[in-house]
Amino acid sequence: MTSFSSLMGTQTLLPIIQASTPEEGVSIAKAMSEAGLTLVEVVLRTEASLAALSAIKSALPELIVGAGTVTNKDILEKAIAAGSDFIITPAVSDRLLNDLADCNLPVLPGVSNTGEILLAREFGYTEMKLFPAELSGGAKFLSAISSVFPDISFCPTGGVTLDNKPDYLSLNNVFAVGSTWVAKKEWVEQGNWQAITDACSEGNK
Repeated sequence: MTSFSSLMGTQTLLPIIQASTPEEGVSIAKAMSEAGLTLVEVVLRTEASLAALSAIKSALPELIVGAGTVTNKDILEKAIAAGSDFIITPAVSDRLLNDLADCNLPVLPGVSNTGEILLAREFGYTEMKLFPAELSGGAKFLSAISSVFPDISFCPTGGVTLDNKPDYLSLNNVFAVGSTWVAKKEWVEQGNWQAITDACSEGNK
């Protein structure tokens, strides 16, 4: 199975797309692609999310597009059917981790504390999403647990900004950060796609 970090390659920014229509999702993804990004996450938080994921895959076939906010088997199956290249969860449970074990896609499970990290590791995961990162202890938490879980690396998401991103990426157990700041709601509403491209370019440095 391909690891999530290998899908990311040299990209240290995991850009998050939340779209209210498929067309909006494609426009956001195109703006991110213009910045040189090759992988994006579509969070399944709106009714149009699955259609947006499929539309992005169709419009930008070279882009690696995955589904976020996967919390149960039903959503997982719909994400796979929509063409998702990878799966990201906001949290873990025994049931969800068992369902994920059969999906044959790279998975980044979401954790927020040491118990969940241990649970995910027991299911074979060594790459995880810390979520919500800042509220879960942030860079100080990840630094503190690095010696306890030396084999685990993270993509912190939630409260990560351009200003605190260096604090995370300076850690040996962080391979990327998830970001919503690169596609601000007002930019999307205004159709300011250049602002998204510029933010992605700056954020992935």
